[in-house]
Amino acid sequence: MSFAPLDIAHPYLLFLGDAPDALAAKTARGVAQFRPEWCLGQWRLPDCKADLGLPELDAAAAAALGARTMIVGVANAGGLLPEHWQGALIEALESGMDLASGLHAKLTDLPAVAAAAQRLGRQLHDVRHPRQDYPVGKGRLRSGKRLLTVGTDCSVGKMYTSLALEKELRARGVKADFRATGQTGILIAGCGVSVDAVVADFMSGAIEAITPDNEPDHWDLIEGQGSLFHASYAGVSLALLHGSAPDALVLCHEPKRRHMRGLPHYSLPGLKECAEANLAAARLTNRNVRLVGASLNTSNLEPAERLAALAEAEGELGVPAVDPLVTGAARIVDEL
Repeated sequence: MSFAPLDIAHPYLLFLGDAPDALAAKTARGVAQFRPEWCLGQWRLPDCKADLGLPELDAAAAAALGARTMIVGVANAGGLLPEHWQGALIEALESGMDLASGLHAKLTDLPAVAAAAQRLGRQLHDVRHPRQDYPVGKGRLRSGKRLLTVGTDCSVGKMYTSLALEKELRARGVKADFRATGQTGILIAGCGVSVDAVVADFMSGAIEAITPDNEPDHWDLIEGQGSLFHASYAGVSLALLHGSAPDALVLCHEPKRRHMRGLPHYSLPGLKECAEANLAAARLTNRNVRLVGASLNTSNLEPAERLAALAEAEGELGVPAVDPLVTGAARIVDEL
C-alpha cells in the first residue's frame, strides 16, 4: 500500500480567532516558532488575547502577499469550531486560500464552509483525522535511520526535541526529516499522521507508512506521543515504538513535574526505569536500538538548577543530556 502524504500548501496565514489567552493559540505558536519562513502573518478577531507578534493581516491582505493556506491555530476546550468563525473561514476560501485545522471538529462537517470549498475548488485539511486507510504494521526493518523521542510523561517536549534534532542535523548537511504524529506537528511539517486518531490495529502501520525506506544516510526524526508509563496513553506510545523500528531513542522529561499529566495518583517513573522499558519494547522491531540522549524541559528551573538536573540525568543514563531550547541539541547529534 502506498502512502499518500497530507500536503498542506504554504505560506500560511495563522488564524487566532478570539483566543482568550496565549495558551489557547499554542498550535499557531508552535508553527510560528519552528516554521517562521512559512508564516506571513496573523489574523485576530476582536477580543483576541493571544499575540504572536506577527504582522496583522486579514484574508485579502494575506492572499495578496501569497498566502496559500489559513491555519486555524487555536486549541480550545472540546476542539470546537465556533459558529462565529465561519465567516472568516469562508472569507479565506474566497480569497484563494485552503484551510487547515487540528481541532476535533471537522471543517468538512460545516455545511457552509464545505460548500464554499467545493464551489471554489479549495482544499480543507482536517489534520487530526486520517484521510486514508492504513495497513496493519509488519514490523519490517526499512533502509535509512530512525530516531524516536519518548517520554516519562505527556507534554514533556517530544515534538520540540524532534524538531531541534532535525534542525541540527540539517545544519550539518545531514539528510533529515521531522515526521509528525500529532496535529501541531503536522502543521509544522506540512504532512504526517495524527496517530491517536488511527484505529488501534493500524497505528503501527501508520507509522511505518510515514517512515518508509530511505537512503542509508537519511534520518527520520519521529515525534513521540504519550508515555509507556501513562495509564491513559501508553497504547499510542507502544505503537510508535513498534511502528518506527527506531535505531535510536531520546528520553524526554520535565524535572519538576510531580505526577503524570491528568493523573495525580500516578507518579513519574525514574529515568533509568523509563529508558529500559522503552528500549525493551523497541527491541521487538529493532534489536539494535539504543538510547542516545536525554532531553529535559528546564523552563521552570533556575540556571543552577538546570545545570544540576542535566548533570544528574547524564550521570544516571550515561548519555548526553540537553535542553534543546536552551543548550541546543548538538551533543545528542554528536552521539548519533
